[in-house]
Amino acid sequence: MSDFELEYFADKVHVHRWPQDSPIWDDSTKKHLDESINKNSQKKHITIRDDYLKIENFEFNSLQKIGISVPFFKEESTMILEAKFGELSAHVHITTKSKDYIDIFNTLTLWSKSFSKS
Repeated sequence: MSDFELEYFADKVHVHRWPQDSPIWDDSTKKHLDESINKNSQKKHITIRDDYLKIENFEFNSLQKIGISVPFFKEESTMILEAKFGELSAHVHITTKSKDYIDIFNTLTLWSKSFSKS
């Protein structure tokens, strides 16, 4: 796959250390993520390019175990994946409630299928 790009705004993003036996994140990293992403209620700009994810100014790579869903009875789509954040391992949850959540879901699904084959 090449030249894939998707940009959208997420309503809710949560990033945490994963797996649990990975290196512990220092307090400043956790605080920075909490203030900028996890506990910030503003929409977050999401950029996905091939095997790269950017949330605002935070860059993630080594994407794997990508799951995308539309929960029953909710007008939203959610993507959950594992990634590297610098040298740290992370679990990333991204939810969008935009009116085009189905289009975002479909695009992410196609991307994740082709991404997992590369």
